[in-house]
Amino acid sequence: MVDRWDALTEQLGRIERNQERALAAQEKAIQAQEKQLALAQAELERSKQRISESVQLQRLAVTRQAQVRNIALPLIVVLLLLIGYLMFKYRMF
Repeated sequence: MVDRWDALTEQLGRIERNQERALAAQEKAIQAQEKQLALAQAELERSKQRISESVQLQRLAVTRQAQVRNIALPLIVVLLLLIGYLMFKYRMF
């Protein structure tokens, strides 16, 4: 009977050690996942900043394009009218 209790105690001891090892492995895995999560969150924040900067630059480009259009288009119209006037004046058509 004592041998049986010793065998059971030994088996329970092995089970306990295996569970402790499994728990330690799980803790390491959780720590690794937490590190990966922190890295992913940092990368997400950097991406958000880049996207925000990109949107701001695009808005600035669109604003500048509108300004150039507002200046260039009337100039082109005036130049075309002047060319037409000169062609009419010198009967070139």
